[in-house]
Amino acid sequence: MQTLRVALLHLAPVTGQVDHNRRLVERGVQAAAQAGAHWAVTPELCISGYVFTPHIGTDWILPQPDPWMQEFQQLVRQLGLTVFLSHPERDPQTEKLHNTVFVINPAGEILGKHRKVRTLRGPEGWSSPGLEIDPIQCGDVPVGVMVCADAYKNEVAQVLKEKGARVLVSPASWGLGGCEPRGEWEQRTLDTGLPIMVCNRSGVEADEMDYTTAESVVAQHGRRLLSGCSDRSVVLTFDWDLEGMRLLSGEFQRTYL
Repeated sequence: MQTLRVALLHLAPVTGQVDHNRRLVERGVQAAAQAGAHWAVTPELCISGYVFTPHIGTDWILPQPDPWMQEFQQLVRQLGLTVFLSHPERDPQTEKLHNTVFVINPAGEILGKHRKVRTLRGPEGWSSPGLEIDPIQCGDVPVGVMVCADAYKNEVAQVLKEKGARVLVSPASWGLGGCEPRGEWEQRTLDTGLPIMVCNRSGVEADEMDYTTAESVVAQHGRRLLSGCSDRSVVLTFDWDLEGMRLLSGEFQRTYL
């Protein structure tokens, strides 16, 4: 049996406080490593907050890896785990901005990235949709990354399945309030036959966006196996059998930050 320990960094970022949120992510990754995690997954837009543009605009978004990303890669190398890091990026050729997840391996190298395909209007108007959908090879495991609304319908998940993904990982900022999840993650597991690991978030943004009851989820075969929420930042850790493709943990292990 090949046991994979996964840490979902269910964080409460502060809107527009980039330096604060970067430190929070660093603390979360350190806590994940101390818990023995092999993978650590951050929520969508954990560096900026979801509705960041009225507060700090977009000039701060740089081509990656920028100086902080390079320092973070060194931290990941020191800790020796794989990190799925949500961080906006600027394309140096087109100047377009993307809502991107970078996958950093235990050697501190960027294995690959996924730019959110199904970008939303309004708060995500700054972001151009990604055009490539490919699994990212994490050790022996081809992983399909989907950012939040990429999992709303099956188009992105199906392409990842057809290209060989064995597990779906989804950083999300998907709370309650009229457009809450209504079985989309579970349905993607039925559509593809693949398990999905969803790292959601906590905190409150713009008064009306309350994530304190938003759930991080592990789902397979059309049902939730684990789900957890928090009113503050917490690392949710669980064990997964990569050979048998089955959950080993009965509940999340919680480490509050």
